[in-house]
Amino acid sequence: MTRLVLSAFAAISLLAAAGCTTTEQRAAGGAAVGAGTGALIAAATGNNVAGGALIGGAAGALIGVATTPGMCRYRDSRGVIYEARCN
Repeated sequence: MTRLVLSAFAAISLLAAAGCTTTEQRAAGGAAVGAGTGALIAAATGNNVAGGALIGGAAGALIGVATTPGMCRYRDSRGVIYEARCN
């Protein structure tokens, strides 16, 4: 049963990420890496693992967004929002 739930969660996560912009994908990836790193460091130093994951995830998301390479969001005449290189 656990494998089924985890597989369903992974499939839903992948489908949700497919609709994200590049900036949102980088933020999510940075948050995941940061949370994992924060949890590992907290566990190694004997601190609160959940707190380490929370702080690491927030820092990773900020770094992921800050390192997005020159993409801007624009809105066309029909109101559709899209991403392209900044002018």
